Amino acid sequence: MSLKLSQQPGNVPEVADDGIWLECIECGETFAPFEAVRYTCDDCDGLLEVRYDDLPTWDDFEGRGVWRYNAALPFEEGVSLPEGDTPLHEVPRLEESVGVHRLRIKHEGMNPTGSFKDRGMTVGVRVAEELGVGRLACASTGNTSAALAAYGARAGLETLVLLPEGKVAAGKIAQASLHGARILEVDGNFDSCLDIVQDLAARGEAYLLNSLNPFRLEGQKTIGLEILERFYEDEGRYPDRIVLPVGNAGNTAALYKAFRELVASGALHPRDVPKLTGVQAEGAAPMVEAVENDADEIRRWDEVETKATAIRIGNPVNAPKALPGIRETGGTAVSVSDEAITSAQRALAREGIGVEPASAASVAGLQKLREQGVVDADEDVVCLTTGHLLKDPDAAFEAGDDPESVPNDTDAVLRHLEG
Repeated sequence: MSLKLSQQPGNVPEVADDGIWLECIECGETFAPFEAVRYTCDDCDGLLEVRYDDLPTWDDFEGRGVWRYNAALPFEEGVSLPEGDTPLHEVPRLEESVGVHRLRIKHEGMNPTGSFKDRGMTVGVRVAEELGVGRLACASTGNTSAALAAYGARAGLETLVLLPEGKVAAGKIAQASLHGARILEVDGNFDSCLDIVQDLAARGEAYLLNSLNPFRLEGQKTIGLEILERFYEDEGRYPDRIVLPVGNAGNTAALYKAFRELVASGALHPRDVPKLTGVQAEGAAPMVEAVENDADEIRRWDEVETKATAIRIGNPVNAPKALPGIRETGGTAVSVSDEAITSAQRALAREGIGVEPASAASVAGLQKLREQGVVDADEDVVCLTTGHLLKDPDAAFEAGDDPESVPNDTDAVLRHLEG
């Protein structure tokens, strides 16, 4: 397994600022990180990644939360609520029913605004402060808007969010609204919203904080660092596989980068890198299509539909970073039905873990891959759940049991319970 970063330790370009620079994943061009607002390569429009002269080892991490890992981040501290330190749940009944050696659930819904997006925003909004921008903006299926609104409010910055009209759960819109974001509902899907936000950013009207922004993914890579640390502390080894929902593919790209940096620093042996396994809903599965067809690029799906609103995305912008992550770690990608997602949401709830539908896609995908024999019975697996149950209360109500009407009388209640 070859997971080396493109640069070698000590080979620092002249554009570096305190040992940090941006590098194009396509052509290798390098840029200073904070001299100008930049999302993609000036020369070829390829995606950028943040590079560091000093790559950290486990001994460099101390403290709590996302900023425990500041040795692997652009700054010592950021705009924080705080975030990170999310639980790695044991799920013994689900583990037995799926049929793997060990199953743990990394519940990112326990972040301050209820999703993993907070990890990216604590870094991204700090970078916005460094650049001196005046307005933050994002396209969103809901969770990004909630996180950006909260962290923008914390930093005292104007926040603009564009949402696909009628396609975002009410709980997420309520969060963005209460935190003071200006909300624009677009007559189109998420990808249309992102097209507009990118255009606004290109015109200098806003600082884009979708996962196209390379600094967003720096915060999100701490998910992978936490999983490896906590799993090793509990089990004395690293997990064989990490299964995660895929929307814009930012987490897949971020975890892959975290593992490559650990391998490059000598903190992680290549044989211990978990297999990255992506899961999409059947109605929005361009990444799965690319993996199944062994394609180097995804085909944009203009029409997407699934009840898992957080991953209702037809053009994952981080696919060029995520596809190598899946392939080079020996992982795969799979699509699952909305019915399977709801079933997995119920199974997680029976273990006391409340997640929104998109989060449950990881468990649904694991179940499908186990049934197909792709995942072996002796594997140690971590499933990532990305958002809290209350992000989409309507979906939770539909998935749960209906209330039962009883008379206003204790004896009648007892008779009802017995009967």
